[in-house]
Amino acid sequence: MAGIIWLASYPKSGNTWLRAFLHNLLRDPAKPMDINQLTQFTHGDTLRHWFDRAAGESIEGWSEERIAQLRPEVHRLISESWPDSVFVKTHNALAQHNGVPLITMEYTTAAIYVVRDPRDVAISMTHHFGLTLDQAITMMGNEAAATAMTDLNVQQFYGTWSEHVESWTDQAGQSLHVVRYEDMHSRPRAAFGGVVQFLGLPPDRKRLDKAIRFASFKVLQGQERKEGFREKSVHADAFFRSGQVGQWRRIMTPEQAAAIETAHGTVMRRFGYL
Repeated sequence: MAGIIWLASYPKSGNTWLRAFLHNLLRDPAKPMDINQLTQFTHGDTLRHWFDRAAGESIEGWSEERIAQLRPEVHRLISESWPDSVFVKTHNALAQHNGVPLITMEYTTAAIYVVRDPRDVAISMTHHFGLTLDQAITMMGNEAAATAMTDLNVQQFYGTWSEHVESWTDQAGQSLHVVRYEDMHSRPRAAFGGVVQFLGLPPDRKRLDKAIRFASFKVLQGQERKEGFREKSVHADAFFRSGQVGQWRRIMTPEQAAAIETAHGTVMRRFGYL
């Protein structure tokens, strides 16, 4: 494969876990790869420095409309940053903003989309974004949900949880692979093995198992406790906080769970969450 391979997901759905697995699989290290080196292996599509390069100047003070026009050039620059295919993390929906696609198909080779039970996503979002659970549930149902621009990143545009999932997973063809967070947790060999097969990599069981072990949640947690993690939100005590499946059952009220199920039931049923 050549060009951009998107590692896409709604926030707090397992994207970083997938990145850590791929990092360990492809580098095949003797010990787990440093989580703070993930950005050397996978680019991010909202990093300000790419937009500054595309503009030929700092985009400080630019309007959303002007920034949006830079995206195709940003994606071209990223796609040409490696001689072969390049993995790029994104939380953007596969949609348009200000008339410009958030994902430029001209420079896209493939995509891996990670989906997670939105009830567990909501709980993880409270820690990452500094929200109450009710606020997280509201955000997941907001068609205009987006992040603010910062010194390091331009905005990301999510839409609702359902819109985000459907925008990626409704794409036809052989260039998309969908993996459930829950399968990464309970059936790692099958889930991560499916990713390996999709990428057309040699089926090496020993190497696969080692990468799964080196990217286990326990290992990632241990690295963060010891060295910290650059991608941790200022609102959270830890990035790799729990990683549990079904935590919503003991944390959410029945009314909160029902609100998510009512808003997103169609997509939840499609992926086996109802």
